[in-house]
Amino acid sequence: MALADLLTGSIPRLQVAPGAKPRDDEVDLFGVSHPGKVRKENQDHFLLATVHPQVVVHGTNLPDPDKMILRGERFGSIMLVADGVGSGAGREASRIAVETITRYVSSTLRLYHGASGPHDSEHGEEFLSVLRGAALEAHQVVRSEAVARQQQREAKDRRGMATTLTLATFVWPWMYVVQVGDSRCYYYVDGRLRQVTRDQTVAQDLVDKGALPKDRADQSPFKSVLSSAIGGAEASPEVFRLDISRRGGVILLCSDGLTKHVSDEEIALELGRITSSEQVCRALVDLALERGGSDNVTVLAGRAHRLPAPVGTG
Repeated sequence: MALADLLTGSIPRLQVAPGAKPRDDEVDLFGVSHPGKVRKENQDHFLLATVHPQVVVHGTNLPDPDKMILRGERFGSIMLVADGVGSGAGREASRIAVETITRYVSSTLRLYHGASGPHDSEHGEEFLSVLRGAALEAHQVVRSEAVARQQQREAKDRRGMATTLTLATFVWPWMYVVQVGDSRCYYYVDGRLRQVTRDQTVAQDLVDKGALPKDRADQSPFKSVLSSAIGGAEASPEVFRLDISRRGGVILLCSDGLTKHVSDEEIALELGRITSSEQVCRALVDLALERGGSDNVTVLAGRAHRLPAPVGTG
């Protein structure tokens, strides 16, 4: 089977019949982050999380309160990767960005109720606006930290404090994505791989303007020059919403440590033979390392795999 078939969809379909919201035990999330074979430290950070309503008991005379079911069914799930930019300070920038955006998104739990369902254009736009605001909040926090470090006369290499940020939030049946920089979000379903995000690089900007042929972008010296970054001179969050209700789909987030060495065709090939999110993450990281591992590499995968219905349910 030709690798190109994975992008055109000319292969037998996986099990992708639309269905109800996946149960908590059907959500398969996994992530791997590796420093690579060249870098001295890993400046990537990632987060995988599910969002639930929770009851916090502050006092009771009930026997065995710890045995009570206090966490409700999840509102949604979060996948997030940040790739630090700049010597020394990149690791701190990506950490701060992940922590900041997670706090921001979790503080707006009420929006998770309105962001789901088929007729939710108003709530969906509000949720996208929240994600855009979260990215801008992370941008301001990283910039403030950079200024504080300079005032404390810390090492000069901490002045270039910036990071990419790719966040995918799932509120069934939608995926909401916010993008800053050149880490990527992919969606694989029906045998096809789609890059959901757009690389915010000078090379991609030139391609979009027609000033650089697309087939020459990979050879451009501007391929890795970010035109937008959290903590950088400019942060321009881009937001997307995508219907992911078809079962059998896989979401993949990665830093450019993967895509520097592994093509979209090869990513599609691995996703087409997935057995678990852990298996596909480890396979892709191993492939990047085999090709030289010239950068930190982080890969996250998420899917809803069908399990037998619990006993006593229809």
